[in-house]
Formats: sequence, C-alpha cells, structure tokens
Amino acid sequence: MRHIPRSFFRRDSRELAPLLLNKVLRHGDRTVRLVEVEAYAGSDDPGSHAYRGLRPRNATMFGPPGHLYVYRSYGVHWCANVVCGDDGWASAVLLRGATPLSGVDEMYACRPGIVRDRELCGGPGRLCQALGIDGTFDGTDIVSGTDGVLLCDDGTPPPDDPGISTRIGITPGKGHELPWRYYARGAVGVSRAPSR
Repeated sequence: MRHIPRSFFRRDSRELAPLLLNKVLRHGDRTVRLVEVEAYAGSDDPGSHAYRGLRPRNATMFGPPGHLYVYRSYGVHWCANVVCGDDGWASAVLLRGATPLSGVDEMYACRPGIVRDRELCGGPGRLCQALGIDGTFDGTDIVSGTDGVLLCDDGTPPPDDPGISTRIGITPGKGHELPWRYYARGAVGVSRAPSR
C-alpha cells in the first residue's frame, strides 16, 4: 500500500471523485476498494450540506482536506465523505460503495442478516456500518491514519471509463440532475444501477 499525500485531496470534488475509484480504505483489519462515489461542491451545489454556509454540523467540510466528514442520514445511517479542496472551501466526496478486500468476517458481523458481498458495502450507510465508522470519526485524518482509518493506494488505477450518472437520493431542485456520481462498472459493491 502506498501513502496518499494531502496534496492529492487539494482539488475540486468533481475532479477528485473519479480519482478515488479503486483507492483502498482501511479501518483496522477491515479494508475495502472504493467503487462508487458522489461529488458535492459546497456553495456551488444546492445538494451539499455546505450550500448555505458554515454551521456546527458541517464544519469539517470546510477543511483541511484529507479528513472524513461523517454525518447521520435521516437519523438512521452514518455516511462518510472525503473532504477536499482548499481550506475554507467546503467540498467533499461521498463514499457510496466498496468491494470488501479483507476483514470480511468482521464486516459481516457488523451487518447481521447480510449474506452476499455485493450487499455488504453497497450504499453509504452499509459501507460505514461494515467498516465500523460512525459520528465519532467526523474529522478523522485519513492521510495520517491516526484514528485507525487510512485511505491508500495499492497501485490499481482508477477505471479508464468510469460509469457516470446523476446522484442518488437528491431532491428535485437541489442538483438532482447533475452527473456527479462515478462508479466502477460491474464492480461488487456498486449500490444500484445508473439512473440514466
């Protein structure tokens, strides 16, 4: 595994998102390959939590880059985003789906009732549950890995021709038409078929 420098994350979420495909996310003994992501562009994006500016809930999105922004979706599921861009500019990439690589038995233990790998980390809430990522990891540094969560590169390049679609679960009028979802075609862990 190769270290990813913080400079890698100092770019717009729409540029970073497809580059995150096939990167490896590790939490302890559990590792996954990222196969589906969505870009969120702060004040330029009505679907972003940072669209209306800095709030206590979204403060992590404003930097520095290379950290996780973790939030609770609908009061039920934890979702993790990679913070990117320059300090003070809220930009992040939602981690939507992943292929399990190691620590799979531990992931299954965290996801009772799941029997297939494709359902283990297919969806942002499922991914966080399988990896044991919750609100206590908001702000964790994925460059240094000091909290046990590290994003790294095993030499597998991003897909030459990633799937691209509109984002999932965005309300009409909040950027639902923007094609900012990227995924590795045919990969285990892609949460659902493309919306267009």
